[in-house]
Amino acid sequence: MTTAQIFVHIHGLAVVLSLIGFITRGIWMLKDSPRLKAKWVKITPHVVDTVLLLSALVASYLLFWQYGANPAYVTVMIVGLVVYIGLGLVALRLGKTKAVRASAWVLAIIVFLYISAAGAMKTPTPFTSASAHTEAKA
Repeated sequence: MTTAQIFVHIHGLAVVLSLIGFITRGIWMLKDSPRLKAKWVKITPHVVDTVLLLSALVASYLLFWQYGANPAYVTVMIVGLVVYIGLGLVALRLGKTKAVRASAWVLAIIVFLYISAAGAMKTPTPFTSASAHTEAKA
C-alpha cells in the first residue's frame, strides 16, 4: 500500500466519523439535548475534522499537486467544504431559530453527500447521467 493510499483510507474513515458526528449532534440540537454541552462533544468534531482536512490535503498533494495537476473534482470538493463548514456553523451555533438551524443542518448533510459523491466518483458532477460523464471524457 502506498503512502497516498494510506492517507486516502484515513480520509475515508474521517469522512464517515465526521458525518456520523454531525448527524448525531444535529439530532441532539433538534431535541435540545444536554449532551451537546459535554466537553468531549465540543472537542471531538474538531479533532476528526482536522484529520479529515489534513488527510485530504496530503492525499491531494501526493496524488495530484506534486505533479502540477488539479482535477476539477478536487476544486469542487474544496469549495463544497467551505459551504459545508458555513452551513454547519449556522446549524450548530449561529442559527437564531430552530427552524433556521434545522434547515442549515439538512442542507449541510446534502452538501456533505455531494462532496462525498464527487470524491468517490472523481467527477465534479456526480449526479448527472453516466452517459454524460462518458461523453465528457471522450
